[in-house]
Amino acid sequence: MRVSTAALRRHVVAHQRFAARFRRAKTADIAAEIGRLQAVQLDSIATVDRAHRLTLSSRIGAYDESGISTLLRQGEIFEYWAHEACLLPIDDYPLFKRRMLELRDHHWWGRERTAEGRKVERRVLARIAAEGALPVRAFEGRSGPMWGWKPEKRALEHLFAAGELAIAGRQGFQRLYDLPERVIPDRHLGAPVPSEDEFRRAYALRAVEGRGALTGAGIAEHCRFAGGAKGIRPYVEALVGEGRLRSVELDDGGPAVFVMADAALDGAPAASVLVSPFDNLMWDRGFLRRLFGFEHLIEVYKRAHERVYGYYVLPLLVGDRFVGRADLKADRRGGVLQIKRFTAEPGVRRRLDEPLARAAARLARTLGLAVG
Repeated sequence: MRVSTAALRRHVVAHQRFAARFRRAKTADIAAEIGRLQAVQLDSIATVDRAHRLTLSSRIGAYDESGISTLLRQGEIFEYWAHEACLLPIDDYPLFKRRMLELRDHHWWGRERTAEGRKVERRVLARIAAEGALPVRAFEGRSGPMWGWKPEKRALEHLFAAGELAIAGRQGFQRLYDLPERVIPDRHLGAPVPSEDEFRRAYALRAVEGRGALTGAGIAEHCRFAGGAKGIRPYVEALVGEGRLRSVELDDGGPAVFVMADAALDGAPAASVLVSPFDNLMWDRGFLRRLFGFEHLIEVYKRAHERVYGYYVLPLLVGDRFVGRADLKADRRGGVLQIKRFTAEPGVRRRLDEPLARAAARLARTLGLAVG
C-alpha cells in the first residue's frame, strides 16, 4: 500500500492525542495513558519538569504526581528498562522477564560478581526484606569508581535490572526499591519467562500500537533490541503476514513503514503544543526527519557555547508541523514559566506569537505556573 508522507504525518500526530485545552486528570487516567503509549520515558532533568510528567500531561492534562507512586506501589504500572528507564503497563511485566533474565549477569555496566559484591547484594536484600521499600540514601557506604556510585547503589541497580528488586514508588525522584512479591501482582510475577522470539514478536506489535507508525529501525529502537532493523525484521514480517500489522510505502521512496492493520492513515491536526524533548514522538530522529523535516537536538549535555537553540528546548508543534523551538525554564520560586528564547524553524513564514502563547499558557497552567 502506498500513502503520502503528509497523510502518514497527520496520522502520527493524531495518534498522540495531545490535549487541546487545559484539563485535570485522575490517577486512573495516568495508568490508561501509559498503557496506550506502551512506554513513557523517565529522565532526571527538571528544568521545566520531569520528562514523564511533560509527556503525560501534554495528553491527559495536569495530575497529582503522587499518583505515579500509587500506581507503582499497587502494581498497576511498573518501571523498567525499555527504550530507556520507562514507566510501563503492568500487563507487559511478563514480557520483560526475558530482559531481566538476560541482565541478571550481563547488565551494561557489568554485575559485581566478586565475593564482596555478592555480600553487599545480600545485605541490601536483607534490609529491604526487614524494613520495606527503601531509597538509595538509606544505605551507607563509600563511593565506588563508577560515577562515584557506592557499592550499595551498584547492588540496588544490579538487583533491579535482574528483576530481584522492583520499584515501589519514588521519594522526590529517588527510586524506592522493594521485593517484587510486595509490588508486582502474583499473576504477572509468576508468569513463565518468554523466549527471545516471543518477547520480540509481542513487543514489536506493542511498539507500533503505542507509536502509531514506525519503520523497522524505529521498532527496534523502541525497546533497544540488538540487531536493529535487520534483527527485528522476521518478527515484523510475520505480524504482517498474519494481518496484525500493515506495511505501507511512502511517496518518498524510503524504507517501509508499519502501522496497525486497521489504522486509518489520516487524522486531524493537533492544537499547538510544546513537546517534551524526551517524548515518545521524538525518539526516532531519523523518522522525525523523514516525516516532519525536523532535526531534533537535545543540547542539555552540551557546553553552553556549543548549544544552538538553548539548554532545555521543547519543540513547538502546530497542526502537523514543528514550527519552532522554545528554550524554557520553570522558575518555581517566582511562580513563572520563562521563555528564555524562541527560534522559528527555517522556512516558517507565519507569525507564531499566538500559537506559542497558547501552548506556553497551557503548559504553565499544568505546572501550576504563570507565563513569565
